[in-house]
Amino acid sequence: MPDGTQQTRAFHVTPRAAEEIAAIADRQGRPEAGLRVSVSAGGCSGLQYGFDLADSAAEDDLVVTVEGTNVFVDAVSLDFLAGSELDWHEALIGSHFVVRNPQATSGCGCGVSFAV
Repeated sequence: MPDGTQQTRAFHVTPRAAEEIAAIADRQGRPEAGLRVSVSAGGCSGLQYGFDLADSAAEDDLVVTVEGTNVFVDAVSLDFLAGSELDWHEALIGSHFVVRNPQATSGCGCGVSFAV
């Protein structure tokens, strides 16, 4: 941008997701760790989300901090995640992270695989 600021492609994290990330990191004995959210080729729809604890951000990561908890998204994955929201869903059949991705044109019943 002409004024020297960068326009960030938004990736949102709900407070509930941040709370669960912190709880997972505590249970793993890594209270300072954040969650790395990534997109890779695979899954039944062509692309799949990945979730893993990470101790620090990589150089090109977008870092989203909510309630003191960090979420890291690399630049390539951010192309597929721009405008998305990370949330935590609890149900009788299990609990898991949910990505609400406006770019996804289709998805799979597993909730982890999608197409753009």
